[in-house]
Amino acid sequence: MSDAFIVCSNLSYTWPDDTPVFQDLSFTVGSGRTGLVAPNGAGKSTLLKLVAGELRPGTGSVSVSGTLGYLPQSLPLTGDLTVAEVLGVAATIQAIDAVESGDVDERHFTTIGDDWDIEERTRAQLDRLGLADLTFDRSLSTLSGGQVISLGIAAQLLRRPDVLLLDEPTNNLDLDARHKLYDVLEDFHGCLLIVSHDRALLDRMERIAELDRGELRAYGGNFTEYEEAVRAEREVAEKNVRNAEQQLKREKREMQQARERAERRQSNAARNLKNAGLPRIFAGNMKRDAQVSAGRAGQVHAGRVSEAQARLDDAGRALREEQRITLDLPDTKVPAGRNLFIGEQLHVRLGDKDVFAGHGVDLTVRGPERIALTGPNGAGKSTLLRLLNGDLTPRSGQIKRADGRIAYLSQRLDLLDVDRTVAENFADYAPQRPEAERMNLLAGFLFRGPRAHLPVGALSGGERLRATLACVLCAEPAPHLLLLDEPTNNLDLVSVGQLEGAVNSYQGAFLVVSHDERFLREIGVDRWLRLADGELRETGAPAV
Repeated sequence: MSDAFIVCSNLSYTWPDDTPVFQDLSFTVGSGRTGLVAPNGAGKSTLLKLVAGELRPGTGSVSVSGTLGYLPQSLPLTGDLTVAEVLGVAATIQAIDAVESGDVDERHFTTIGDDWDIEERTRAQLDRLGLADLTFDRSLSTLSGGQVISLGIAAQLLRRPDVLLLDEPTNNLDLDARHKLYDVLEDFHGCLLIVSHDRALLDRMERIAELDRGELRAYGGNFTEYEEAVRAEREVAEKNVRNAEQQLKREKREMQQARERAERRQSNAARNLKNAGLPRIFAGNMKRDAQVSAGRAGQVHAGRVSEAQARLDDAGRALREEQRITLDLPDTKVPAGRNLFIGEQLHVRLGDKDVFAGHGVDLTVRGPERIALTGPNGAGKSTLLRLLNGDLTPRSGQIKRADGRIAYLSQRLDLLDVDRTVAENFADYAPQRPEAERMNLLAGFLFRGPRAHLPVGALSGGERLRATLACVLCAEPAPHLLLLDEPTNNLDLVSVGQLEGAVNSYQGAFLVVSHDERFLREIGVDRWLRLADGELRETGAPAV
């Protein structure tokens, strides 16, 4: 597989509304692991679909060497399929069973081909991805979202592709499943192109391809090295902008000074000519010569100003806009050691299922702890958050809440009125703040000018999260305990960075459910809990 590659030449594509996505895009991706990064909406998934042949470019060509495997972000699978059918091995396994039962029909051997070991290879692949307990006849409808994703990845790998495209493969995967996938992908030796917002996965890439403003740029190394390279580029660009700004000011100043000198010379010359008593025609010629000379000098300086402005424009285009959130939120501060929540022997029953086993769950949250709640999908993490917030009543057990100043951001982000603007929602949460103060606070959450007056329903996922955080963290009264349920889901990397800035500005306690280890480290988690098999226990931080 060492010669596996993708070549795109002069690729152009537009949305159905004629909005261009790419124009004349050319690039090559060779063997090895490549991570594709860009803000949401930049066209990453569209690019994978073009490479996979699911979309046709308006112009240009796509060339892929060898066998292609492709896992889209949304799997087109129906619940009545079996595990074997999803894996694409059902017919082969049935043919092998028929031959072993004595049926030597030629069509069975044609179906089997060289895949006599298909069951063993399939079992090994499922085991590596944490799916060893799945039977081939199990229905897809009985699997979790994470199991379906892992099954889709296994199906692609069983095809032994030379080129493998994966679109957000860690979505819906818990930490254990993610680490198993990381190990599997490190053993892939073809051309691997991954779209992902999972920085732990991107740190296992050999190169990062950045899709920005319709161009693809490749950076050698993993995501951390890419961040360092981008940071260095930004510093150079910022320096170039400062130098260009200074040069533009200098050229404008020199042009103004030259204009003033020319005006003084003309004034003095006119006065001298008048006093000299020269003939009118001769004096007129001298005046015109002086004006022509001054005009040439003015054009020279104007040209220099124009060139300086062009250099500033070029420097500005090279400057990446970095929008980080840095705030001062003193109202969220909570005294150290104050009990914010105490739950003892909590039992919850959802439908016919007991969520917490044994004697129930015990949990105490004190200020200003920064707690991460991890565990496999379906363990009851979201249920526990709803208990803390008061959305669920335990079947048994005792709960004490200190002051009720708890804010809960569910995965649905449904706290705000989608028909009202960001500013109007914010005013509902902080009615006593003067309007000027509210607008300044919204600017701190990157809602400046007209952006603050957009309806919440018109916002992107990252913008809606920022708007919700603004309303919650600046509410009257401000929360002392913040509950976050998978807050980085579906966010691009820029939005994740903004979320980290907002959470790091918060001075109260928080409990966050997340499978994103890099995010948890960036927000300074100091207490780690794991909920599994109905039991909640303290754990140490995962190894970096």
